[in-house]
Amino acid sequence: MLKYLVAMVFALVSVSATAKSIVVLGDSLSAAYGIEVGQGWVALVQNKLQEKHSDYSINNESITGDTSAGGLARIDDALTRHKPSVVVIELGANDGLRGLSPAILKNNLAEITRRVQKSGAKALLLSMRIPPNYGKRYTEMFYNVYPQLSKELGVPYVPFILEDVALAKQLMQADGLHPNEKAQAMIVEKIWPHLVKLLE
Repeated sequence: MLKYLVAMVFALVSVSATAKSIVVLGDSLSAAYGIEVGQGWVALVQNKLQEKHSDYSINNESITGDTSAGGLARIDDALTRHKPSVVVIELGANDGLRGLSPAILKNNLAEITRRVQKSGAKALLLSMRIPPNYGKRYTEMFYNVYPQLSKELGVPYVPFILEDVALAKQLMQADGLHPNEKAQAMIVEKIWPHLVKLLE
């Protein structure tokens, strides 16, 4: 019996040692705002990982209302605690909704990405758009931050993850800003192909 228990302990230690971490650094769109956490896209990605990449697990470091500045303030702690292989950066929507400078957004996201790269992890940027009522010039400058950073820093980016969701009322919550549970699988389909390339 003792030998069996010792073998089990060694097996668990071995699994823990080989487990790889994915950190999601995001805001309400990743924190499953307004829906059950288990229905959010991060949880759905974790389910897919268990089926196809069971050596990876997700640590969700997303906070509702967070901005790129908030993410920058938190990234070092997340990297230290989780030692991730991949960091998914889903930030910017709240910067845009507050009318903050796209230049500041770009600087913050760039610094987050550099710190991720310096840690030895891979970064994946999730692009955000803001409502057209903010004006064409501002909305275009805002969205262009993501492909610009992708090119300048050599990191992949996912086109707007709510592209087929944001204008479909049946997929959005009553506030018109957050996707409901029906939209979460669609978000996963946007992100998964880009994420899986980093895992392989």
